[in-house]
Amino acid sequence: MARLTYEQLIERFAEWAQGEGNIRAAVVVGSRARICPPADEWADLDIALVADDPRPYLHEADWVAKLGPYWLTFLEPTADGRSMERRVLFDGGLDVDFAVIPTKAVHEMIHSGAPPPDVADVFRRGAHILLDRDGLVARLRIAATEPVPAFPPTKACFLNVVSDFWYHALWTAKHLRRGELWWAKGCCDGHMKGLLCRMLEWHARAVRGPTHDTWFRGRFLEKWADPRAVQELRHTFAHYEKDDVWQALLATMKLFDGLARETAAHLHFPYPESSVEQVTQLVRRLHAARG
Repeated sequence: MARLTYEQLIERFAEWAQGEGNIRAAVVVGSRARICPPADEWADLDIALVADDPRPYLHEADWVAKLGPYWLTFLEPTADGRSMERRVLFDGGLDVDFAVIPTKAVHEMIHSGAPPPDVADVFRRGAHILLDRDGLVARLRIAATEPVPAFPPTKACFLNVVSDFWYHALWTAKHLRRGELWWAKGCCDGHMKGLLCRMLEWHARAVRGPTHDTWFRGRFLEKWADPRAVQELRHTFAHYEKDDVWQALLATMKLFDGLARETAAHLHFPYPESSVEQVTQLVRRLHAARG
């Protein structure tokens, strides 16, 4: 029997959604609606569906089988945290994300005058409308075409991220000394990497100009981030081994410090050099005295 294709899944979903009055709109977003860069063989399928009542598509999964045989399905928050999505792994390994957005939320985006920056970014990169009973998606897409200036961080926001990073650098070192490897590695390769990604974005736009495209959440980071930083990233992630986490922590600190200093210089922000130096010295002492 021939395996499903993404094109077939899109056709089946569009036909099924037409018969679901509760679904007011549906649109393909992400890589399979994007022009640049286009979808490759590893791209998944992202469908945003707008429903008056999202519960039938979140609380139950019977409807998924109407689209095709699947291996597994589960729920998780969307990347922006505003909605929930049902993720499905269809037969053959086809992965599809169905983001279920309340109709009320879309109305609020439209009436606000401009969609949230992340929503606008998704629409500007490409969207293929499958269903739009009330013209909501068309209106949202028009609003999303308005250019959104990429404002640099405020001084307060910049310093908050810097302080957050160095606080958790010492926090991670202390947990390493205590022997809490899982906890320490989770912070070094989780929370601290999120702050590092934020600094990579700010640095790229500060150096290359505010219109430099940094995508979102690290997508295509290897293409837009500073090439020197991309090279150094290989040293910043750790195996589940104490000495390796120490080395990854120190490498992460060094990379973040360099990026933050250059970003501060370009944006004419102060940099808390004395505090950073004190934290760095204490982390190095803890590392040198490890058992």
